This record gives sequence, C-alpha cells and structure tokens, in this order.
Amino acid sequence: MKTITALLFIVSLAVTQHLSAAEEVDTSPAPVKIVKVFPYLKIDRPIVITHAGDNSDRLFIASQKGKIFIVPNTPEDEDVEEGKLFLDISDRVVYNDKQNEEGLLGFAFHPNYEQNGEFFVYYSTADKPQNTSVISRFRVSKDSPDKSLADSEEVMMRVKQPAWNHNGGTLAFGKDGKLYIAFGDGGGGNDVFKNGQNLTTVLGSICRIDVDHKDPGLNYAIPKDNPFVEGKSAEIKTARKEIWAFGFRNPWRIAFDSKTGVLWAGDVGQGIWEEIDIVIKGGNYGWSVREGKHPFGPNGVEAREHLIEPIWEYDHKVGKSITGGSVYRGKAIPAIVGSYIYGDYVSGKFWALKYDAENKKVTANHVIQSPSIPVMTFGEGPNGEMFLSSSFSEIFMLKAK
Repeated sequence: MKTITALLFIVSLAVTQHLSAAEEVDTSPAPVKIVKVFPYLKIDRPIVITHAGDNSDRLFIASQKGKIFIVPNTPEDEDVEEGKLFLDISDRVVYNDKQNEEGLLGFAFHPNYEQNGEFFVYYSTADKPQNTSVISRFRVSKDSPDKSLADSEEVMMRVKQPAWNHNGGTLAFGKDGKLYIAFGDGGGGNDVFKNGQNLTTVLGSICRIDVDHKDPGLNYAIPKDNPFVEGKSAEIKTARKEIWAFGFRNPWRIAFDSKTGVLWAGDVGQGIWEEIDIVIKGGNYGWSVREGKHPFGPNGVEAREHLIEPIWEYDHKVGKSITGGSVYRGKAIPAIVGSYIYGDYVSGKFWALKYDAENKKVTANHVIQSPSIPVMTFGEGPNGEMFLSSSFSEIFMLKAK
C-alpha cells in the first residue's frame, strides 16, 4: 500500500510539474496582424524575400521556378504589378508542381555585396539518373544595379539528391561572414537513405563554408574552425568537413538573429512532431533516432547527452509542416521585438515565440491571429520589417494591431 501511495505521489508530482511548466508559457494572442501587401504583384511561388543590404531600399523576391525580381520597398503601393527581372535561370532549374520541394530554394547576398556585387543561389537541376542541388555564385551587372549576369554562374557545390523532397535549401550568411547552407536528409520517408546520422554526407546537415577563399580542388574554402575539420576518431576523419551541425530531417527554414547572431531552424517532422532548434557548432539534433523530444522508429532512443533537444515542439493536432521564420528586429511592432516568428504550412497558423536564452526555456508562444495561410517562407526588408509568402503566390506583412 505504501508503495502504491508513493507511486501515486510521484505521478501526481510529475503531472503537477508538467502543468506548472506549461502554465509558465504565455500563449495569449500577440498584438499583431498579418495583412496582404503588393495586392496586384504577380510572382509565381515566391520562395525567398530579402534585401541586398546596400541601402537601396529594394526588395528581392525569388520565384521557385527560377527567376528573381526586384520591387520597391513600398508594400502598400497598389500600383506595383510587376517586378524588374534581376536574374533568370529558369532554363537550368527543375520544378514540378507534383514534386514541389525542388526548384530555386535559396538566395542570399554577400555581406559585402555593395562592394563586390556577389550573391548566391541554391537550386535543383536535372542530372541523370538523379536530380542535383546546386549552390552557385552569381554577379550583378556593372552596367545596371537592377540586372545580374546569368552567365556569371560559378558552381560551388553539387549535391546528388536521392529523392525529390527534403531539400532544405536556405542560404544565410552569419555575422562571421561565412555562408550557411541547409540540406534535408535526401527525401523519401523515415530517413530511408539513413543520412540523418551519417557524417560522410552533407545531407541532413547545415553546412558552413568560406566563399571568399578557395581550398585546392574546391570553389570555396572549409573554415578551419568547423567542428569536424580536426579529430582522431574514425568518425571525424571520414566526416564531411563542411558540416556545422547535423541530425536534421528537412530544415525549412533557417535564419540568423540579426542582433545576437544566433542561428534558428525550423525542422519539419515526420510522424507527429514539428520542432524549433537553436543551432550550435557540432550539434547533433537527433534525426532519425529522435523526432522532436521523442524516440523515433524502431531504432529510436531516449534523450541522450550528445543529442540536442529542440527548444520547442508541437504535434500534428496543431500543424503538420513547420515553416521556420526569424527573430523580429523591426521597429513597427515593439511588442514582439526579440520574438521568433514562425508558422505552419498545413494548418496556416502563426506564432511569436519568446525564448529565455539564459535559462534555456520558452516563456511565451503567442498566437498570431490571422486567416489560414499556407506559408512558404518568411523574409525581412531593409528596415527589419517581416514579410511572408503563400503557395498561392501572395505576399503578406506583419503589422501592429
């Protein structure tokens, strides 16, 4: 009887502690609304929204089908119907509506773009028998800041993809000036190709490369402080030296906090759990022995010290495909400054998550009330204000209520 009583007390205490922890997370609505902007702009499947960091007050919007357009940073302007064509590589980009995780997926300007005119693109191209992810450098025309040179392409990486899905695709520069590249696990389901925990491939990882230098045989350099550059173990000796962190299923999307330099990732789940990760050097984020904070599949394991848990997760009753955003650092909505904004592609819901980095816990996950939007991506304008796009080729913006 004493044993049963003791067990009941332990269970009761665990439940109480769980409830207390949940109650500490504020889920009240954020004073934010999501409004449609550029109502007459016609860009098919806008997959990246960004700016050049050159004080030109322009927005660059990339279409998944292989074109990049320029529009003025005047989102309320109803006269904007077409963008200026900045780059057209649709002749080399593979995209199919029935296999819609391929195409032009990533686009980032060099931190010194104003001086060197360089930018980088991640896209899918046709290689037989498999499609291939290509990361390339392009250059702006010397004759016009609104035109780039499609024939200036310098291929930096080519990565064979065993399936059409789980390509990741985000390109992002850190405060260190290095280019970070998000790769999914190669596709299929249940990590059928066993890439999540495989350090001999870049698939299932976030890579970090130096685009300003070149190592022998490469069109980039591998930073000497990457986590798997040096080491005596057999695992490290055979690891791809480009890898910064691994154990991801399909990181969609990754973004740096423009103030702190912290790297955030939304990793799309498989069976039940969607997750948000803080990405650190050498981190193993568990896929495919873990999904969120839970064992996954027949080889699943309980939490282990060397496997990094997500800072936040939600199950498929809430949403079924996370679209990672970024930390809001604009001025128009003071209430959410420092919050990580993200959404779910399937449920069309949005949230503003507050994370206490010192105590390593989420303190709020505010609901952003909005119509259901199948959100493809988030982006920032030159002034730090946040945009997002839908699969219906619409552009939206966060505004204060």
